[in-house]
Amino acid sequence: MRRIIHIDMDAFYASVEQRDRPELRGRPVAVGGRPDARGVVAASSYEARAFGVRSAMSMARAIRLCPHLAIVPPDFAKYASVSATVFELFRAVTPLVEPLSLDEAYLDVTENAWNEPLAVNVAKRLKQEIRDVTGLTASAGVAPNKFLAKIASGWKKPDGLTVVAPERVEAFLQKLPVEALWGVGPVTAARLRSIRLERLVDVRRADPEELRRTVGSYAGWLVDLAHGIDNRPVEPFRPRKSVGTENTFAEDLSDRGRIGQAIADMAREDAEWVEKKHLYARTVTIKVRYGDFTTITRSDTRVPATRDAAAIAERAVALLERTEAGTRPVRLLGVSLHGLVDHPGEPAPARFETSPRLPFEGE
Repeated sequence: MRRIIHIDMDAFYASVEQRDRPELRGRPVAVGGRPDARGVVAASSYEARAFGVRSAMSMARAIRLCPHLAIVPPDFAKYASVSATVFELFRAVTPLVEPLSLDEAYLDVTENAWNEPLAVNVAKRLKQEIRDVTGLTASAGVAPNKFLAKIASGWKKPDGLTVVAPERVEAFLQKLPVEALWGVGPVTAARLRSIRLERLVDVRRADPEELRRTVGSYAGWLVDLAHGIDNRPVEPFRPRKSVGTENTFAEDLSDRGRIGQAIADMAREDAEWVEKKHLYARTVTIKVRYGDFTTITRSDTRVPATRDAAAIAERAVALLERTEAGTRPVRLLGVSLHGLVDHPGEPAPARFETSPRLPFEGE
């Protein structure tokens, strides 16, 4: 049986800033853009979260929730440097480290450089090393698989450590709401509750056909997770499967020509990245956030894959026809390329990465 640890740095960007700027310690802090420039919260300290300030929230709203909020512009080079230090600590213990972002990763410590048979002891030691070397705290979840470890790491934040031993898996699952399932956000949770599925374990008793009508082809995956089954290995060299660009505008856009030009420019920027990496993309996706913060995505998948900038831009602009952009003011636009492959005719990579998202969520 595998011994998996999921480690998640606590309020990473904000914690780095509080570490480096003593005057911010103990204060509500948000890392992100200025409210007068329609900035967005990239990260918030736990003191700010107590006021309801969350990442991806507009900074203007964050200020309304917490008038004495300290706003710090992001320094991604600094965060990347701290992240590299943390990952060096991980890889000194095991080569099986799967990064999820700058501030979190899975580690398979079934075998480890410390010859420590108990994963909980590895987690404790790593947490202490992170604190000693970086001055930051991290939360960890220890479990027999990735799904359970990730949930466990968020159980007692900040500076938490939660262990889900094999004999405790069923008791742990019994506590979880349907939102614990990957890909299940508010919209999908409401759909599941509409068919009387409140808790994760309720998914086990769902009528298969009814569940399939509700969540499509993901029904089997959700049933496995509801039983605590997740056989995915920790993948240390997972290839990147998407690239994207987005922009929040200082003023809402209503001119369809400007909107189309912005989409085309972002599509070409993504295509340039794909070209440099010698990759091809099967799917073009656009993201539109209207002035009232309603957000939609629209996608187009074609075979063979391509990296032709003009073709990708044309497909992205064409997707605007399936939106109300122009007739409704637009606050944010984004373009992303998915299903990245090495050769045009190569099959698409596996749909799920670390946190699969149901296709209708947010639409």
